[in-house]
Amino acid sequence: MIGSEKRLCDFRVLTFDTFGTLIDWETGIWVALAPLRARLIQSLQREEALKAFATHESSVQSATPGRMYRDLLAVVHDRLAQEWGVKPDATESAAFGASVSSWPAFSDAAESLAYLRDYFRLVTVTNCDRRSYQGASRNLGDPWHAIWTAEDIGSYKPDRRNFEYLITHAKLEFDAAPEEILHVAQSLYHDILPAAKYGLPYTAWINRRRAGGGYGATPPPAETVRATWQFATLAEIVEQHMQETR
Repeated sequence: MIGSEKRLCDFRVLTFDTFGTLIDWETGIWVALAPLRARLIQSLQREEALKAFATHESSVQSATPGRMYRDLLAVVHDRLAQEWGVKPDATESAAFGASVSSWPAFSDAAESLAYLRDYFRLVTVTNCDRRSYQGASRNLGDPWHAIWTAEDIGSYKPDRRNFEYLITHAKLEFDAAPEEILHVAQSLYHDILPAAKYGLPYTAWINRRRAGGGYGATPPPAETVRATWQFATLAEIVEQHMQETR
């Protein structure tokens, strides 16, 4: 854990990315791509597939910010099929889009969120749509005081509008100023960098890929960024908070 002089106890609201941070979306993506992968002539490595997913997902999000996430994933699936030299299949693509609601949670996520809920207001700011996110929330134990989706905001992170929405609604709903908010996320590209650029002074990077390195299903950040804290897991945030409150 890499930290700061500021304490976790100093915050009132924790805002979270979900996919990649709390939900193991890389496993979810890889498993949901199995029917497409089975149609390929040559085998595909997991990291190669995740990198291709990152490229197409960010491209489609930028081009069609109002598209529902489950529908956006179907478009990404079509593009992956084309890139990998097979014919897109509408049924497969729709199933891939629907799979987001059943992607698995990380083993520490639900228990850690249940603990943190006793001390903080918990909010997710997610690139998912409302309907699909219901499954993810159930997998996490429905811990949220508020769920703010790309469907609500009309754009996808790392767009400035998502973080302006976060700051505005944290004030409206919880009377929380930016310095009372800690934004917690795995993706440097989607969350940590834009949070710092667009008004959130404190961030916690959950480096879920620390053992393997690389960026996986997220594009690399456009510039160097340093989070206020770095943890390997969400459980480490709980451990840090316990130490502060002993």
